[in-house]
Amino acid sequence: MNRIVPVILCGGSGTRLWPLSRDLYPKQFMNLGDGRTLFGDALTRATKATDNAAPLIVCNEAYRFYVSAALAERGLSASIVLETEPRNTAPAIALAAFALSGDDPLMLILPSDQTIEDEQIFCEGVQQATAVAEKGYIATFGIIPTAAETGFGYMEQGTSLGEGAYRVARFVEKPDSATAQAMLAQGSFVWNSGMFLLRASTYLRELERYAPDIFAACRKAWMTRQPDGAFCRPASDAFLASPANSIDYAIMEHTDRAALVPLQLHWSDLGSWEAFYQAGPHDENGNVCVGDVFIEDATNNYLNSGERLVAAVGVKDMAVVATKDAVFVAPRNRVQEVKKIVERLKEKKRPECEHHPLVYRPWGSYETLALGIRFQVKRITVNPGAELSLQMHHHRAEHWVVVSGTAEISNGNDVGIYTENQSTYIPVGCHHRLKNPGLIPLVLIEVQSGSYLGEDDIIRVEDNYGRK
Repeated sequence: MNRIVPVILCGGSGTRLWPLSRDLYPKQFMNLGDGRTLFGDALTRATKATDNAAPLIVCNEAYRFYVSAALAERGLSASIVLETEPRNTAPAIALAAFALSGDDPLMLILPSDQTIEDEQIFCEGVQQATAVAEKGYIATFGIIPTAAETGFGYMEQGTSLGEGAYRVARFVEKPDSATAQAMLAQGSFVWNSGMFLLRASTYLRELERYAPDIFAACRKAWMTRQPDGAFCRPASDAFLASPANSIDYAIMEHTDRAALVPLQLHWSDLGSWEAFYQAGPHDENGNVCVGDVFIEDATNNYLNSGERLVAAVGVKDMAVVATKDAVFVAPRNRVQEVKKIVERLKEKKRPECEHHPLVYRPWGSYETLALGIRFQVKRITVNPGAELSLQMHHHRAEHWVVVSGTAEISNGNDVGIYTENQSTYIPVGCHHRLKNPGLIPLVLIEVQSGSYLGEDDIIRVEDNYGRK
């Protein structure tokens, strides 16, 4: 069997799915129910399609701890390459290709924010595409359309290459309704899934030919990379010198090596709440309910609440999405306009557009439970054997109460062991540190009080993770 390495791209923010998706908590990490995430599903799909090969993940630096936590939950190891900021798919795939250029395997490029229900059909499609990828083609997967969708790009199927693959005759941007209807009737067009199978050297050769500026910038960034624990950091200045461009624009629309493998399966890029409604399980009245939801005399609604009870009476064709700190309500045919709300939140520098209440860190995670004037309450979870930085705060004091597990707490010159129901007080300006010396996660409640409670009021004296 040809060696295939899954490459998972994890860079987009998905602001059309606010309030569950945020700038620093994008849609691929959203809890879809029962702990499922799109990123976790992508990991499962990637390993299944490649005989459990260890993936390579290219992700935004801001998402690195979410990626690490998802891998740890599944007991997986992976190479993680960090982008200083997203530059679209062409530079991201270039970093992966340079990373794998030594062995030169086939790369299975997968976005981390899609859903595929028929995974066995997908795996069979990957094997089918292997034959043309081995011949130096860039195999892309096209989804046989079930409707005249205007939210997806399309590809036209050209002449046969054998093995169930075809040349790509042309790419079509997201069409208007009439054009989509005409393409659906013609029968030779498929949705552009954004998934690819190709050899690393093939990609680098075509990138150098059609986008030499991207090739040169990414090569320089990779050649001057720096290791950072479990992560690899390409040189930031060199990478940011690369133009931001997609693989479609940079290569696929120019190369004569584009091959198409059509797949007939249930697929969606879940780019809006309407897409979640269409993909979700419907009740007898056409409602899709996720989380703690009660409805009465309601039809054709999308209702999502994982944090609190949502009750709806007599509503129709609505979308309601509730989190701990925000509620979004809109008619289903206007959910795309959530982007206008996000833009206004950014103008006013509201934290709800950037931060999610649950934040991952290299030592574990914290979740904001309550926030008011001069106080904040958090639930802090520290992984076994992990510890926070030795730090202090200029503007806030903290009370810590252990809920479960064992805490080793450095508080000024004192170091003590604290267990369930025990607590301590950290004064303003006092150097302190929290460590979990136990074998199970440490959970504690932190109550902050003071004139300023922002995360930038952390002065790190020592840190195991290289943070300032």
